[in-house]
Amino acid sequence: MNEKQFQDALKEHGINLNEQQLKQFYQYYELLVEWNNNMNLTAITDREEVYLKHFFDSITAAFYYDFSSEHFSICDVGAGAGFPSIPLKIVYPDLKVTIVDSLKKRITFLNQLADELNLTNVAFYHDRAETFAKNKKFRETFDLVMARAVARTSVLSELCLPLVKVNGDFIMMKGPNITEELETGKLAIKTLGGELKDNNRFNLPFENSERHIVQVNKKRKTPNKYPRKPGTPNKEPIE
Repeated sequence: MNEKQFQDALKEHGINLNEQQLKQFYQYYELLVEWNNNMNLTAITDREEVYLKHFFDSITAAFYYDFSSEHFSICDVGAGAGFPSIPLKIVYPDLKVTIVDSLKKRITFLNQLADELNLTNVAFYHDRAETFAKNKKFRETFDLVMARAVARTSVLSELCLPLVKVNGDFIMMKGPNITEELETGKLAIKTLGGELKDNNRFNLPFENSERHIVQVNKKRKTPNKYPRKPGTPNKEPIE
């Protein structure tokens, strides 16, 4: 997917990028490749692949969810090199974005990226999601919490739902074979105060790979015992 195809594909979904935004995406790509020479940010460095599998793929959440509200806060758990929240922030500059990631080097990259792209209302935290969600400053404060290809549903729910405010939402961006995973993750979603709302399936253009945007609504407060200690959700998922 070249820049023109990227622009046109987004336009089909009602997203019109201006010159400044196109420039920010190009700067993002250049910085990603530059930093990737010294640290492992991504296995994908080909320009057209980055535009398709990182930038466009990140923005697909906006085809099914409204990011245009004012003062809207999102938390991206395990964002790595900033996906999906930074591409969404470029498209929707009014978003208030918080990223939590367990690797300090990635946080350093994200701070540099935010400076280069002149992004405001962004905050990056070097922390484990389990610890971050126990912090009263952040717990149950976000309108939306997102995660892209981080862990299976039962684990992700415990890492993310404690951060979502009641009546807020949790979005998982997933690949194929999600049906069984959602089935085994049902108990975790319910236990943590959530309710499955939507599972939107589509194919990524050009390569036709299957994608899912799964939306969970937060109906009730998460019990105080969750999330459990770092590493426990993965070792002993709620299933």
